[in-house]
Amino acid sequence: MRAHKEKIIVVVGPTASGKSELAVFLAKKLHGEIISADSRQIYRGLSIGSGKVPGRWKRGFFIYKGVPHHMVDRADPRRVFTANDFQTEAKIALRAIRARNNVPIIAGGTGFYINALVYGLTLPHVPPNWPLRKQLEKKTPARLFTMLRKVDPRRAKTIDRRNPHRLIRALEIVRATGRRIANITRKHPYDTLMIGIMAPQKSLEKKIAHRLHTRMKSGMIREVRRLRARGISHARLRALGLEYGFCSRYLEGAISKKELQKTLQRAIVNYAKRQMTWFAKNPEIVWVSAGTAGTARAVRLSQAFLAPDKKRGIH
Repeated sequence: MRAHKEKIIVVVGPTASGKSELAVFLAKKLHGEIISADSRQIYRGLSIGSGKVPGRWKRGFFIYKGVPHHMVDRADPRRVFTANDFQTEAKIALRAIRARNNVPIIAGGTGFYINALVYGLTLPHVPPNWPLRKQLEKKTPARLFTMLRKVDPRRAKTIDRRNPHRLIRALEIVRATGRRIANITRKHPYDTLMIGIMAPQKSLEKKIAHRLHTRMKSGMIREVRRLRARGISHARLRALGLEYGFCSRYLEGAISKKELQKTLQRAIVNYAKRQMTWFAKNPEIVWVSAGTAGTARAVRLSQAFLAPDKKRGIH
């Protein structure tokens, strides 16, 4: 039965590991189109801080290096774009890609988005509970994490404990459904090749530091100021996490510019570790090294996976 399922390729890994470039390389080799699975690149106006590829819109597609990208610049940052929203819209994009006889390549570091699509999770449609959110927003991330650990300990092991938005959303779902997110039903609607990029920790930390320095020089703080001018609240910026949360704190005067870069760099490194913890638990991921050799192996794996009438194997 597995052979009759639609084939999709997924590229995962921690932030700064090179997922976007590997996905683009594979798309060019395989006549593919990319579905971005990034919980911040989905929003319009979040470009520098989210590391959004510098593409442009052409005939209804977001194009980068000649490759169409879906699920980029889709949502207004004023509203929350949930994993349920992502699953629904990504399925539409996936069907459109297959209708053009191209290969769907899902690429990103938001593990729950990826699992929602790849495993067809039956996600509860839980609308925002504004009174509950208002109550929970008064609590610190540490307190929210403690609350989540009591009601859904498995989800607490994988969530970003410093991101109040995700903590509140997880608590909101449990409150509304009485079900733990970790116990949501999984399916396997697709025949999936999952490729993970593994970079040495020291090398990854250097890339994170260099990338952050570049983003600061490119106007990351100005980008957050523009978001504020558009009416995005400091609370919403903090909910968007990392670059946006720390820049928000800087603009509020809570930290200095020097503290901003130092603490943000440390937070991104810790986030990358949490991403690896999440992905490392998935035995279906085939890991390749960052760099030329890993890229070549990813191409071989993908070509073997897509080849018709051939016995697939992992080499």
